Amino acid sequence: MENNETERRELRVAFIGNPNCGKTTLFNAYTGANLKVANWPGVTVEKKEGSYKFQGQEFKLIDLPGIYSLTSYTMEERVSRMCILSDEVDVIVDVADASALERNLYLTLQLIELGKPVVMALNMMDIVEERGMEIDLHRMQEMLGIPVIPVSARKKTGLEQLMHAVLHHRDASARHRIEHHHKVGENAQLHAEYALVYSDGIEEEIARLENVFEDRYPDMTNRRWHAIKYLENDSDVMGEFPVESFDPESFESRMINEKYDFIEEVIAEVLVNRDEKSAMTDRIDRVLTHRIWGVPVFLGIMALVFALTFTVGDWLKGYFEAALEVFSDGVSGLLSAVGAGELITSLLVDGIIAGVGGILTFLPNIVILFIALAVLEDSGYMSRVAYVMDGLMGKIGLSGRAFIPMLLGFGCTVPAVMASRALEDKRDRLRTMFVTPFMSCSARLPVYVLLSQMFFGKWAGIAAFSMYVIGLFMAILVALIVSKCSKKYEEHTLLIELPEYKTPNPHTIFIYVWDKVKDYLTKAGTTIFLASIVLWFLLNFNQHGLVSDMGESFAAGIAKFLVPVMKPTGLGYWQIIVALISGIAAKEVVVSSMSVLYGVANISSAEGMAALSGALGSVGFTAVNAYAMMIFVLLYIPCVATLATIKRESGSVKFMLGTMAMQLLTAWIMSALVFNIASLIF
Repeated sequence: MENNETERRELRVAFIGNPNCGKTTLFNAYTGANLKVANWPGVTVEKKEGSYKFQGQEFKLIDLPGIYSLTSYTMEERVSRMCILSDEVDVIVDVADASALERNLYLTLQLIELGKPVVMALNMMDIVEERGMEIDLHRMQEMLGIPVIPVSARKKTGLEQLMHAVLHHRDASARHRIEHHHKVGENAQLHAEYALVYSDGIEEEIARLENVFEDRYPDMTNRRWHAIKYLENDSDVMGEFPVESFDPESFESRMINEKYDFIEEVIAEVLVNRDEKSAMTDRIDRVLTHRIWGVPVFLGIMALVFALTFTVGDWLKGYFEAALEVFSDGVSGLLSAVGAGELITSLLVDGIIAGVGGILTFLPNIVILFIALAVLEDSGYMSRVAYVMDGLMGKIGLSGRAFIPMLLGFGCTVPAVMASRALEDKRDRLRTMFVTPFMSCSARLPVYVLLSQMFFGKWAGIAAFSMYVIGLFMAILVALIVSKCSKKYEEHTLLIELPEYKTPNPHTIFIYVWDKVKDYLTKAGTTIFLASIVLWFLLNFNQHGLVSDMGESFAAGIAKFLVPVMKPTGLGYWQIIVALISGIAAKEVVVSSMSVLYGVANISSAEGMAALSGALGSVGFTAVNAYAMMIFVLLYIPCVATLATIKRESGSVKFMLGTMAMQLLTAWIMSALVFNIASLIF
């Protein structure tokens, strides 16, 4: 009875592997969790859990951060190592990218040395086949001593076979037979027991340490693994299990080299037709990662993205505008027919529909941008951008990996700030959080589209694209200033995987885009909806009640107080100031606020933009003012959600307030410079 209960208890399985190996996609296939899958390191920075049932057995599945090694340097490595070393995990599923075996096998060997049950899930076999190669799975199992199960996370094949192997490999003693073809010499017994056996000198030191550990730490499990980590100068092991009067030479580099020697031996025996591998990735990278052309190519690709955003997006936007106009007129007519009061009609039509509807008409532009970013991510290009920017990032005192969260900022600043967790140094994390909000998120796009189309005509796309370039430039400039002013300034280098280029997966792109669109629609139905109602109230009431002139409202009173402060920036109009203040809730609200403020029902339509342009022009608001406003929206205080994330990730209200003050000051200075210099020229 007791044995049966032991077998039926929840089996805890940890999924671990290198970044971009398909680990999270495989985890999703089992649990149904809708996690984000991106093609660069550092996305999964937290442990995720899910449940699965197979052959009557309950499984608790744990998705660990993507890592390259069990040596604890980054936050991801610490989280993964702590989890798999604890009693929380019964079986380790090592998800390996079959198309990059050499890189993936280093972590595999470290996992095997832990002494816990390990099952390899060999993913992306289709890419191997596309390159005309084959993998001898039987021989790989012989050399590693663990089950090797081919799976396809994207196609959801091999899932049951993998769980079957996990279920029957839960006992660490149930090892596969290990067979090597080379001469084993004095270490014959070790070669039969361990997949990787080091040279005689290292093995002698391992054996000596094992004896010391047995005497001093009798409760220690897996003494061989602790001895190996001790020789690798692992600070955690050396700190927890100190050994006095034991000061060996540094074996770390020798042991790493011997690991890779063994990996080469495995590759030579299991990978068939290796020399016929396609060189497409190398040919493309000669251009995309070129030390001179890499950055211009990146800017050119982003310019193409925004050309598509404006051309295709604007064509689709026309249909949304027409639908909104019909809906607005229909609601207005219905309210009139039922005898609704003027106040209710104004709230619904001029407040809610104009505010929320005006934002929804920009959805096609947003979707095009998200699709383009998803394609760039899933193809493997975004990792190249981080690689290309590595030299520059090092010179401004940031880790090259800091550019990955900054790139995420093109989509949304909230996950970009959260991705800073992947940086191992706390100063790097804080500096990255400090400058990431300068990257132009998708929420600002409606503002750029509206103002650039009204004031810049055929140059609208270039005007909007320039915001992304300026945002990137300002982030780098501020990071450089902060680094130079700090007491400790040092250059960093980047160690990052450049994954093979692959055809973007439609399902992955759909999940990514739908997740972003859902967030956008949710924001339109909550934050922007509420902001539109609050703004309508502030514009139609004051301390005496309902007002007929918005200039006498609560909002106008607050904004008029700030007019002198904003005048040097070209934004000294109370309506513009109200719109900017409302944008702190969410940047899209700037557009919906202008719709309400100027009484334009369908602000993104040709008629709506003409009406708004006329109203702004009548008070002297020109293209120079419009560009200064785009600069201000780009650089000023991020949205409330971002501020809350910065506070949570930094653990400091003071840091959050400092970020707000710095961005507001930067926005004011840059807008004033642009406005005054451009006014002299034009």
